[in-house]
Amino acid sequence: MKKLLIIIILVITSGVSTLSAQIPAIVVSDKSGWNKIGETTVDFKKESDEIVILGADRFETIKFKITEAPIELVSVVVYYESGDSQNASVQMKIQAPGESNTINLNGGERDLKKIGFVYKTLPNHQDEKAHVEIWGLKTNTDKK
Repeated sequence: MKKLLIIIILVITSGVSTLSAQIPAIVVSDKSGWNKIGETTVDFKKESDEIVILGADRFETIKFKITEAPIELVSVVVYYESGDSQNASVQMKIQAPGESNTINLNGGERDLKKIGFVYKTLPNHQDEKAHVEIWGLKTNTDKK
């Protein structure tokens, strides 16, 4: 009985920590140019993360900015509001501070639902966690 109770508590607490880490990013600016979509801190424990996007979520291009510690960005999956998705193999080591190459979204400026990415935290002398920001380019070409 004690083992069952311990297992239940472990499952509940791990679920709560997972839920608290996935706070949606809310984009409020609809100005043309680069806008920060969201941010997260990544570490040696996981190798993937995702950012859910709400609000003014139309972008044409995205890129990743890295601070605090280096990472290797392996791949990115962009999920669109329309239900389809786009996979991008990146395979790029990004030193901190640094940024990835831009990733053009299929079909021009699109409404985004979420962005998932796979990474490897690169060893560093202080075992620092990397801070990852995702930026999106708005052209607002549909409003001209």
